[in-house]
Amino acid sequence: MRDYIIVGSGLAGVAMAETLLGQGHSVVVFDNQSQKASMVAGGLYNPVVLKRLNLSWEGSRLMAFSIPFYEALQAKLGVEFDEKLSVMRLLATAREQNDWFQATDQEGLSEFLIPGITDNDNPCLEAPFGFGAVRLTGRIHTARLLAAYRDSLAGAGNLREEDFQYENLKIEKEGVSYEGLSARAIIFCEGFGLQQNPYFNYLPLNGTKGELLRIHAPELKESRVIKSGVFLIPLGEDRYLVGATYSWKDKTPGPTDTAREEILAKLRKFLRCDFKVEGQQAGIRPTVPDRRPLVGRHPRFPQVYVLNGLGSRGVLIAPYAAHCLHRFMEQDLPLPEAMDCARFNKRFEKAGGHP
Repeated sequence: MRDYIIVGSGLAGVAMAETLLGQGHSVVVFDNQSQKASMVAGGLYNPVVLKRLNLSWEGSRLMAFSIPFYEALQAKLGVEFDEKLSVMRLLATAREQNDWFQATDQEGLSEFLIPGITDNDNPCLEAPFGFGAVRLTGRIHTARLLAAYRDSLAGAGNLREEDFQYENLKIEKEGVSYEGLSARAIIFCEGFGLQQNPYFNYLPLNGTKGELLRIHAPELKESRVIKSGVFLIPLGEDRYLVGATYSWKDKTPGPTDTAREEILAKLRKFLRCDFKVEGQQAGIRPTVPDRRPLVGRHPRFPQVYVLNGLGSRGVLIAPYAAHCLHRFMEQDLPLPEAMDCARFNKRFEKAGGHP
C-alpha cells in the first residue's frame, strides 16, 4: 500500500511528489504527458508584475520558499535546471522612468527592484530611456527538470506512464484503490486536464493558451532577460525565447499564426537587428478567474485532493502550494484561504454533488 497516488507530473505533480517523498511518504505517480503547459513554459521566476510594477500574490513568501526548494532538488537530481538571470524592464517613456523610481521606494518592491536606471548599451535594442533591473530572478528550465524527475521516479519504481481511468478509482473507507493499487489518498495534479476529471470538474479552471517563439539572432548578444511587450529570454548560442501570448478562447493544442504575428509585432517594437524564427510552441496554462491556485480536499470524499490552477507563475507557486497541502493532509493545518478550493464548494452543491 502506498501513502499517496499522484495523477500528473507537471510542475504541480513534481512539487507534490518531492514534498511527500522528502517527508518519508511513499508515492506512485501516473502520467501520460498529455498536458504540455509545464514542458513549454518560459520558466521565469520573478515576484514583480512588471507591467504594473506591483508585487505578485505572495511574491516575497514564494521567493523565500520556492527558490531553496529548487536549489535542493537540483542538487538531489544532479541536473542543472536553475539558471540565475537578470530581468530588465525596458522603459519606453519618461513616465515609465518616473514610475520605476517611485516603485523602487515602495515597501515590498524595494527588496527586488534595483534603484536607478541602467543605460542601454546594446545597439540591437531600442531603449532610449534605459532599463529597470530586478534582482534575485532567474529561470527554471522546466523541460529539463521534469524529464530528470520522471527518470528519478521511474528508477525508484514510482512512475506509471499510462492514462488514468477515473472509472476504475474506488473510494474506500480507509483510502482509495485503483486497479489493484491501494493508497491512503489520491492527489490530482493534472493541469488543464482537470476539466475532464469527474471529481473536480466543478472547479472554475478556464485555461489560458500561451505560445512562444524561438529565434536565432546572431547580432543581439544579450545575456539578460528583456521585458517589454514580450519577454526575450536568452538560451545561449545566439538563440532566444520570445513570448508569451494569452488567449482565453483558443484551447487548441498547437501553435497558431495569430500568436506568431502578435509576438513578432511586439518584438519588432524594440529589437533592431535581423533574426530568424526557428520554432514555435504552445501550451494551455491552468488558470482560475480569481488568479489563485486550487488546492485542497474534495467536498464529499476526504481521501481525494487537488493541486492545480497555478497559472503563469506556476514555477513559484507549485512548491509552496504543495507544502501547504502536505501540512493540511498530514497535520490538519488549515490551508491559506486564498488557495483553498473550498471557496468553490457552492459550485459543487449547485452541480448536484457528483460524483
